[in-house]
Amino acid sequence: MAIATTLKSYLDNHHVEYDMVKHPHSSTALESAHSAHLPSHQVAKAVVLEDANGYIVGVVPSTNRLEMEWLNESLGRKLKMAPEDELPDLFKDCEFGAVPALSNAYGLDVIWDEQLTNASEIYIEAGDHENLIHLHGEDFCKLMEDLPHNIISTGRDYSRWIDD
Repeated sequence: MAIATTLKSYLDNHHVEYDMVKHPHSSTALESAHSAHLPSHQVAKAVVLEDANGYIVGVVPSTNRLEMEWLNESLGRKLKMAPEDELPDLFKDCEFGAVPALSNAYGLDVIWDEQLTNASEIYIEAGDHENLIHLHGEDFCKLMEDLPHNIISTGRDYSRWIDD
């Protein structure tokens, strides 16, 4: 597949330069980072959530865990993970489970983690499990600047410290 047509149109319409990074098949954004030999904190993963008000996609570094309490407090909502069987209807031109971080291209609400502003390069799912879209960090932030953002995730070390 390489890149979902919706994502390609979105990036082209916003005049954003990007290139593709091919990697061995992977099931998660973190696996994609490892298999493509990329810094894991520069690979953004997308998590689809829902509540009575509809869907929203949380975008966080692949190394982090989405903190639902922080997210819900930030948005004043009671979100939970969306069932996986609902995803194909939301991302019709993507392989199952390959949710792109630029989900606003699909008409979905998005909230993103401000920790991504520190990355000079960002990689996101291209719509399949073997390709990532590579963007300059500045371009990613421009695409996301009008969307809600906050610190909504923690790295493994910090979350392990909290749980102890």
